[in-house]
Amino acid sequence: MHHGKEEEALTDPAQSLNGDLTVRVVMNTPEMDWTPSPAGTVLRKRLHLVGEAESGQVTSLVRYLPGSSFPEHGHPEGEEIFVIEGTFSDHLGDAHAGTHLLNPEGFRHAPHSGPGCTILVKLRQYGGEGREFHRTQTRDMTWSKTDLRGVEQKLLYRDDRFPDETRLERWAPGAAPGPRELPGGAELFIIEGALEDAEGRSPSGTWLRLPAGSTLEARSRDGCVVYLKTGALPALRSS
Repeated sequence: MHHGKEEEALTDPAQSLNGDLTVRVVMNTPEMDWTPSPAGTVLRKRLHLVGEAESGQVTSLVRYLPGSSFPEHGHPEGEEIFVIEGTFSDHLGDAHAGTHLLNPEGFRHAPHSGPGCTILVKLRQYGGEGREFHRTQTRDMTWSKTDLRGVEQKLLYRDDRFPDETRLERWAPGAAPGPRELPGGAELFIIEGALEDAEGRSPSGTWLRLPAGSTLEARSRDGCVVYLKTGALPALRSS
């Protein structure tokens, strides 16, 4: 198992953080330090970066301090956001905790937050002609059954034209659905609770990326809620 670490100094124009897509990566974000972005009151913990420090392909946990804002900017190859806590805002309104946002190529905004917020952000990973704008408040959705014992889901994004699929999963206390084949790999963020597998325990705030060909055989003693994305590894850049 490979444990990624935030790079303290980004001196080279081209950077790579967890750019090897052939290994399992586990980032326990509660143990990581927040680092400032160019907007000083917007902090981040980088999980994946390939390319230039401020314009590469990146996955980050981002915190807006109360009253903070970010200058207007565009999103080449799109942007995906999941609001973990607080309220994230832009010219289209407020996105409260539990909101999933997809902003396609060409979208521009000047985001801000009155009360502050924490969000999971993926940049330059929503490319492809015909991608659509979506804002989904997942708390308004109903959990639906899956083929996995003890696991329910809320499907957030699926489009037959593109390989990636995003969902929330809720694992009941004691859920142990058995081996799960992930031929295209997967990315997970533990929103609530914890998952356990042979590699150890992944508590709330853990980000995992599993390479193509992985098998996930996990359980959740006390239950959990997980953000899960599959089919997206081919869109990721490697170091």
